[in-house]
Amino acid sequence: MRVSVSWLREYVDLPADLPTGDLEQALVDLGIEVESVVDLAASVTGQLVVGEVREIEELTGFKKPIRFCRVDVGAANGTGEPQEIVCGARNFAVGDRVVVILPGGVLPGGFAIGARKTYGHNSAGMICSAKELGLGDDHSGIIVLPPEVAAKPGDDARPVVGLDDVVLDLEITPDRGYALSLRGLARELSHAFEVPLRDPALAPAPGGTETPAYPVEVRDTVGCDRFTARLVRGVDPSAPTPSWMAQRLVTAGIRSISLPVDITNYVMLELGQPMHAFDADRIAGPLVVRRAEAGEKLTTLDGVNRVLTADDMVICDDTGPISLAAVMGGETSEVVTGGTTNVLFEAAHWDPAMVGRTARRHKLFSEAAKRWERGVDPAVALVALERAVRLLTEHGGGNPSAEILDIDHVRPRTPISLPADLPTRRVGVEYPPARVVALLERVGCTVAQGVDRLSEDPGTVGVASGVGTVLSVTPPTWRPDLTDPADLVEEVVRLDGYDKVPSVLPTAPPGRGLTPRQRRRRAVADSLAERGYVEVLAHPFVSPELADQLGLPADDPRRPAVRLANPLSEEEPLLRTTLLGPLLGTLKRNLGRGHRDLALYEIGAVFHPRVGAGSPPAMGVDRRPTDEEFAAADAVVPAQPVHVAVVLTGDIDPAGWWGPGRPAGWADAIEAARDVLAAAGIPDERVEVRAAEHAPWHPGRCAELRVDGAVVGHAGELHPAVVAALELPRRTSAMELNLDTLPPTPVTPAPTVSGFPPALIDVALVVDDSVPAEQVRRALEAGAGELLEDVRLFDVYSGAQLGEGRRSLAYKLTFRAPDRTLTVEEAVAARDAAVAVAAERLGATLRGA
Repeated sequence: MRVSVSWLREYVDLPADLPTGDLEQALVDLGIEVESVVDLAASVTGQLVVGEVREIEELTGFKKPIRFCRVDVGAANGTGEPQEIVCGARNFAVGDRVVVILPGGVLPGGFAIGARKTYGHNSAGMICSAKELGLGDDHSGIIVLPPEVAAKPGDDARPVVGLDDVVLDLEITPDRGYALSLRGLARELSHAFEVPLRDPALAPAPGGTETPAYPVEVRDTVGCDRFTARLVRGVDPSAPTPSWMAQRLVTAGIRSISLPVDITNYVMLELGQPMHAFDADRIAGPLVVRRAEAGEKLTTLDGVNRVLTADDMVICDDTGPISLAAVMGGETSEVVTGGTTNVLFEAAHWDPAMVGRTARRHKLFSEAAKRWERGVDPAVALVALERAVRLLTEHGGGNPSAEILDIDHVRPRTPISLPADLPTRRVGVEYPPARVVALLERVGCTVAQGVDRLSEDPGTVGVASGVGTVLSVTPPTWRPDLTDPADLVEEVVRLDGYDKVPSVLPTAPPGRGLTPRQRRRRAVADSLAERGYVEVLAHPFVSPELADQLGLPADDPRRPAVRLANPLSEEEPLLRTTLLGPLLGTLKRNLGRGHRDLALYEIGAVFHPRVGAGSPPAMGVDRRPTDEEFAAADAVVPAQPVHVAVVLTGDIDPAGWWGPGRPAGWADAIEAARDVLAAAGIPDERVEVRAAEHAPWHPGRCAELRVDGAVVGHAGELHPAVVAALELPRRTSAMELNLDTLPPTPVTPAPTVSGFPPALIDVALVVDDSVPAEQVRRALEAGAGELLEDVRLFDVYSGAQLGEGRRSLAYKLTFRAPDRTLTVEEAVAARDAAVAVAAERLGATLRGA
């Protein structure tokens, strides 16, 4: 919100010599974010003066109309002679007073003004438009001063056009809707500087009459709990908006349209009450305020034909909807500049939630909607109506009707019980009860002292042990955000000063460092990072189409997903049930940025809904939930196991002068799974790798990983259909493990390191193609005995000489004894025992035997 300090001074007696830095700091201390403080006087340097046009010569022969003007600038140019200026604007005539910047001046944006020859004439200076001075976006013509402005040629033009002011650009948080008005900001500054406030909402206003100004029926008193209206007849349709009003609107970032419309915007800025002006002659029959019917259409003031839903509120006449309530009016009842003589002002109070949904549904974030969804004072409607009527009759003539409509269904505020010692207990600063009452009354609350209360549950929020006083606090109508004791505590702290709250770090409780789960997670992350994988943190939101793109079967437990009530994007409203969807999306995004060799990993939670869990119980903030309420809430929370996943594409080993690279494949994904299990503390002998079929992996290149016989994850190459659906490179591989299903890490003794030399023996076994190499390795380990230190597969061969459906697996066996040097006979005997077990279990034969 942009607002000028001079306007604020009309409602609060700020110190005359108040530095802008102190003003900014006061607003920040009150919790109002200041985007910028702009001293308009310093935005234009040099001589900016009032000039009077003496002569205009129309220049021809150019692509656009050009005028050569002689402008009287008094003695500002040092000679007293008329200033020669070439100008392209055509909205002024001889005798008009304009704003002129003389050579040497600099306009906003660093635009320096000089003297030069252009269009065959000398031009010294510039006649300025509002946009050139930074006062608005209007660049269609230059500023022509109205007759009532008392300024002669040569006078400083800054006070005339409002460049002698200071403008605040404020960011108002959603809970402080009252601060989106001069009234609200003035109230806050009166607290900060302890100066009197002149509340414009306290101006006298006549109440409603038995006979309404215009027949209106409100059918939904929840969506609209107050509706006021008053008619003004005989308005001068050509009456201009006063320059001071237009200037303030432009400073606030609102375009001047016409006198009636500008008045509604002006009152909105002043009081915080959005209004609407109807052309009464264009309304057919009585007005009806109701919910829209699904499919109804309305063309709003921006020229867009909108299809309404049953959640929208509309104002209708006999022809149908003529206004999208609280958001934007319709074209059929629009106030027409130069044609409207009878104006019907409306000031109502609308449901904030309804307005917020309507504004987002139609993407109409108007200034009115912004205020409505943050909360508007329902008690100020008649004051705003009276203010608008007086401004219109003063500047546009007309006769206001004696009849005033006021349909009032506003419910009174419910008092809040506040223990007087609650601010002290919550904040740690001593706030005497008298101080608490005084600060809340400054906010505008009505405070009544209740009875003393005795000791109750010390753990209950808002109640302490001991004897104390309970205050009955009724918040003001302009503060809908004050609903709980905690809100009142915040107001006490805010007005007393956040700087008085000491910054004391709590004492850290003693502990044993990281939990086993945390240590395991960090070990897994370190292991993958050390092997060249790059960690990513993807959003946990996925689209409903992802399950089909991954080829998940209809009965797959990963298909049911939790749907968010308020998703960031309607295209991704579900929480992920697998890490692969978002991780593959990150892979695709990086491929689109030119990266070709990628190895990514993520550790994070997936979300599985609890079938038939229902809705969680409603829990307030006035006390700690009971154990039963916690249990009922936990029963609804989705299961959130922690998974780890990797995806690979491109070369895993880069190419170079040393030779060609090696593309990543299914074996690398399986090896990543082994690395994760090893880092998680799972011994290799407890890990089993088997061939499997599991979406979204290729059925012939997929492995399931088991620990102690239980499946903990899968790895391999993605299915070609999945790769095509997600537009990924061929042979893209992936792995995903459920870390929460892994057994606790056992305490393993440190290995004994032998100082004796090893015995290395190679063995090549011929087996059927269907026999996994992992099973052969396990058979060799089982038969070799305790002397076997390591077994590693180093070659795979298949050919005609082996026979169809057969292949050769070559392993390097390492034998070592802890207490002696092995003899050849001992090593060969251990090898033969290993081969014998492989032959017995898998039908393996020694190659060449």
